[in-house]
Amino acid sequence: MPEPELILASSSKYRQIQLNELGFNFRVHKEPTDETPKENEPPPQLSLRLSHAKAYAVAKVKPNAIVIGADQVAAIGNQPIGKPGTVENACKQLAEASGRKLLLYSAYAIYVATEKFAEHVERVELQMRNLSGSEIENYVELDQPLDCAGSFKFESRGPLLFESISTNDATAIIGLPLIRLAKDLRRAGINPLT
Repeated sequence: MPEPELILASSSKYRQIQLNELGFNFRVHKEPTDETPKENEPPPQLSLRLSHAKAYAVAKVKPNAIVIGADQVAAIGNQPIGKPGTVENACKQLAEASGRKLLLYSAYAIYVATEKFAEHVERVELQMRNLSGSEIENYVELDQPLDCAGSFKFESRGPLLFESISTNDATAIIGLPLIRLAKDLRRAGINPLT
């Protein structure tokens, strides 16, 4: 019996690389989704709500597919930090996070035949070391993390910024918590090893 079609409802090149490296056969399809945070919405709830919104928007137009929606929110305490977009904003975010604990919430929602099948939010705690202004400027110039929550690329030079990380699934730092996601996809009938 052939595997059902798998769709990633995200244009994130980082998530696409993650799924490709594990051997998943998928395609990308994204529908317009309002990603505006609600007032006082906690970061984990925001990441999960947006994951559901993205997945459901695609599931409505691709009802025979298995759809993964995903979102990632960085925060200091309970204050979300968006993608910086500019070098100036990236430097400012890293300066504010210097010496502090940065929280990263990587969420996904899976829809099968327009019905919610699974959801998960992986929390990652990253202790940032005290960074000098020149280190921050050099890092941003080298890695250009302008499209990354928290202004760092862990798959590149990002580890140079931190003292420690704490999580059940380090793959969540890049965009998708692959250990839990792979488990849920196996339950849905998709396994690259079979």
